[in-house]
Amino acid sequence: MNHINFFEYNPNDTSGVFFSISNILFSKQTKYQRIDIFDTPEFGRVFALDGLTMTREMDEFIYHEMIAHVPMFIHENPKKVLVIGGGDGGTVREVLKHSSVEEVIMCEIDAEVIEAAKKYLPLTSCELDNPKVKLVSEDGSKFIKKYKNYFDLIIIDSTDPTEGEGGLLFTEDFYKSCFEALTDDGILSAETEDPFIHKDWMRDAYKRLSNIFVKARLYMGYLPMYPPGVWTWVFASKGKDPIMDFEPEKVKNFDKPLKYYNEEIHVSCFSLPNFIKDMIK
Repeated sequence: MNHINFFEYNPNDTSGVFFSISNILFSKQTKYQRIDIFDTPEFGRVFALDGLTMTREMDEFIYHEMIAHVPMFIHENPKKVLVIGGGDGGTVREVLKHSSVEEVIMCEIDAEVIEAAKKYLPLTSCELDNPKVKLVSEDGSKFIKKYKNYFDLIIIDSTDPTEGEGGLLFTEDFYKSCFEALTDDGILSAETEDPFIHKDWMRDAYKRLSNIFVKARLYMGYLPMYPPGVWTWVFASKGKDPIMDFEPEKVKNFDKPLKYYNEEIHVSCFSLPNFIKDMIK
């Protein structure tokens, strides 16, 4: 059977990955980016922006669980959560597994991403119509400035800084606005790229967050969805420590399904290899 192939190129177009498309569901160039949603034989449904994979049905849960639950399980009682980016809805889905949450605002700059996700990505968008969720289509770097001392948790689920408007969510000014929008015991998590192909962005994001927050810890996860297969995030807070303030029993007693994240993963993801320690000194 012949298939159309999807090619994803890394920076400078010198390497990349490809896989076969069995059915194209949606393609559109919006004001901000190109959206493609299609089915594949190996990975299920794929959502791509500007030719880069954002989610794959087979393994998206790894990314979304790691960006959401690592900070969620450190906060004692997270009620108000802001997700910046994350238009596919996967991060919101994971946040709402925590019963303490009363309000989730998802600020996604491209309203057409949200609409496409609701129609074609039921696995990740399943909670976007939840009454606890407010959907906002604005530039997150401007939207955040409207709030002071409001959110218990902010999750920055952005696109790559080199794509579309993603770079606006990697600046020190933006991180400072996030700090001001958090309550005194507030926590932030941010995707910070990989330590190989995008190592400069990883290092810069970590440095900028470290300049602003009392605590900033880089953590890692196995992530086959994004080349080269490993990914990093940063946990940042006004005082909470992701290891010292972690209560494993809270995870063990959690009554919602988790496919990747567990109490052992939480602790081990903060153990960094030497070459990454050297990068972020």
